[in-house]
Amino acid sequence: MSLFLGKIHYWLYNKIVWAEKAETDLLKWAASQGLAADTWAQEFQREYGQPTGNRPLEEIIDTSNIHGWLQERIRSVELRQASLVTAVLRENPSHKDALLKIFENQGEAAALAYKTPAEGAEEVRFSAGVGTPEGVYNALNDFILEGMPCDRGSQVIQNTEDELIWQMAAELHEPYWNQVGGDIGTFFALREAWIASFIGTLNPALQFEKRNEGEYSITRK
Repeated sequence: MSLFLGKIHYWLYNKIVWAEKAETDLLKWAASQGLAADTWAQEFQREYGQPTGNRPLEEIIDTSNIHGWLQERIRSVELRQASLVTAVLRENPSHKDALLKIFENQGEAAALAYKTPAEGAEEVRFSAGVGTPEGVYNALNDFILEGMPCDRGSQVIQNTEDELIWQMAAELHEPYWNQVGGDIGTFFALREAWIASFIGTLNPALQFEKRNEGEYSITRK
């Protein structure tokens, strides 16, 4: 791994920051419901590490261990988010509908951010154009966190002008949910709500579909 920060490091860090934004939204909602949001935040940050706070990457990263630092930030946010969702649902399983809405809202916000990026945001993208299923899939992967690039968390298995089908690797996320006593099915439900909202907002002429367990498609309507 390079000793110098490059585009791929900023790209990955941006995905970590978006995952932390979901965590922040979850905590705000939990506090609004009178749940133990502050206690959970302190407990999970003490156990799994602090969020980055969206600080500039070059100010906080360990440049002597770029790969390891980013990998640890992924582990940290995955475990905090899994712990938080699991704690909320232990309080009341019916809260799942509210959690789904939070992820839908963030998917929409990410799509809008893609359409009207903040200054400098273009520099952390690998996608270009969202007129095709492939273009939207690439845009999606500028936001959702699927481990390190070398983990190959998503694998395209079919790609045509009208349809793209891909497989999402459960094994990247399941260990985190198992560690906190959560249900990986909940992760996938929240992730699918996020993706459906993102795609529907980014390009209404395309639709997202779950085909089989862990297998999804983007097709023209």
